[in-house]
Parts: sequence; structure tokens; C-alpha cells
Amino acid sequence: MKNLILLVKGFFMGIANIIPGVSGGTIAIILGIYEQFIASISNFFKNFKENLKFLVPVALGIGLSILIMSGVINYSYEHFPLPTMLFFVGLVIGGIPMLCKNVKGKKESKEISSYVIALLTFSLVIFMACSELIFGTGSEVNLASLDVSGYIILFLVGVVAAATMVIPGISGSLMLMLLGYYYPVIRTINDLVKLNNIGQNILILGVFGAGVLIGIVLISKLLEMLFAKYNTKTYFGVLGFIFASIIAIPISTFLENKGMEIIFSHAIVGVVLLIVGALISYKLGDK
Repeated sequence: MKNLILLVKGFFMGIANIIPGVSGGTIAIILGIYEQFIASISNFFKNFKENLKFLVPVALGIGLSILIMSGVINYSYEHFPLPTMLFFVGLVIGGIPMLCKNVKGKKESKEISSYVIALLTFSLVIFMACSELIFGTGSEVNLASLDVSGYIILFLVGVVAAATMVIPGISGSLMLMLLGYYYPVIRTINDLVKLNNIGQNILILGVFGAGVLIGIVLISKLLEMLFAKYNTKTYFGVLGFIFASIIAIPISTFLENKGMEIIFSHAIVGVVLLIVGALISYKLGDK
């Protein structure tokens, strides 16, 4: 049962990383597995058996969701952006009570510096959400015609994207979009699922995946150190990320769907999904 719950949590993390503006790290925090996730990666060989027992179902859930749901989620995000967005906002809101317990009553919760940290992380996420307005999105890269230097850049993009995927509130998908790699990577995944250009697509995703893996390990070591040395202040920073996500996810959605009409039926479904998302994360966060 425990492995099934971890697989479901990993599944939601994977879905979150597909949607621009939504962070897999945020979902991991909300679902109560974030610290264990980064500690298991950072110290993988120190407690190999236990870390493997935790990471395998989570990684399997992430992988399955990306393979199975990338097409579905992108379709729903393209055709029903409001309900899809509100579902993820609900997921974030549902986990806030659990997060607040981590700082409630702590000595640092009375220090001004803790709130300054929260304000800084809040501002960073809002800035990232508005970055498309400031910088625009990068021109799309043709992954089918990469040379050696192109594969090196693809690897480095994977490293950068992984770091933003792990940090709560920072969207790896949005970062890929700004760099011009988001839609090419999604199309490559969908092509592989359809068994098109198998050899080339495996090479492309293998190089990108290697970069993602290295990036996750590097950022996990940094975050583990922060949680170990400055636990409460780090959680204040995380709370800034999380509260900002409630605003940043709608901002990213409206920027990606310029001229989006608010259809009444979609709004009603969206409110229902917001409540469902909040209940899911609240319940899963306790398990």
C-alpha cells in the first residue's frame, strides 16, 4: 500500500512538471515527500536499500505520468486551460495547512529575517511567472537535426531544467519554454510513445534525461544542506514559493492562452476540480 501511495504521489509530480507554470517540487512539498525525496537522491549510496525502496515507486510514477499523460495533459491544457489550471491551484492550496505545521511555534517564526526570506522567494516565483512578458519565449529548437554541440547544449538544458523542477514554485516546463525546448521535448516524448523514430528519439531523450539526472543530484545536495542547517528558515522560503504558486499558475496559464475566454461551464468545472485537487493533496499529504 505504501508503494502504491508513493507511486501516486510520483504520478502527480510528473504531471506537474509537464504543465508550464506548475512545479513538481511544489507538488512534492504539498504531498509530504519533498525532504525525503531530496535526501534519498543526495545520499543515494549511503543507505542504498532504503533509498531505492523509496525512489523506485516515486520515479516510476513520474515516468509513467510523463509517458502516459503528456499528450492528455497538453490537450486538456490547450482546450480546457481554466479547469486544468484550477485543479493544480487546488493541489497547492490543499497542502498549505501541512506546510504551516513545519514552522508553527518555532523560534525562527518570530524573526523578521524568516519573513524576508519568504518575501524574496515569493517575489522570485512571480517574476519567473511574468518572465515571458519580459523576455518572450525562445525560438523552438529542431531536435531532429542536432550536431555534437547541439547535444551538449541539450544536456546542459536538462541540468538547468532539473534544478528548476526540484525547487518548489519554479516551473521546469516554463524554463524549457523560455529556452525554446519545451514543445520539441514534448513532441519527442509523444513520438516515442507512438514508436516513431525510436533510435533517434531515445538518443535525444537519453541525453536530455542524463542532464536532468545530474541537475537533480546537484540541487538535491544543496537543498538537503539547507534543510539540515536552516530547517525553519528554509521552510519559510518554501512557503513563499508555495503561496506565490497560487498566483503564478494562473498568470502562466493566461500568458500561454492569450485571449482565453472564460466559459461559464468551464469555470464551474474548474471550481469543482479546485476543490477536488485541494482534497487530494490534503489527504495524500497526511499519508
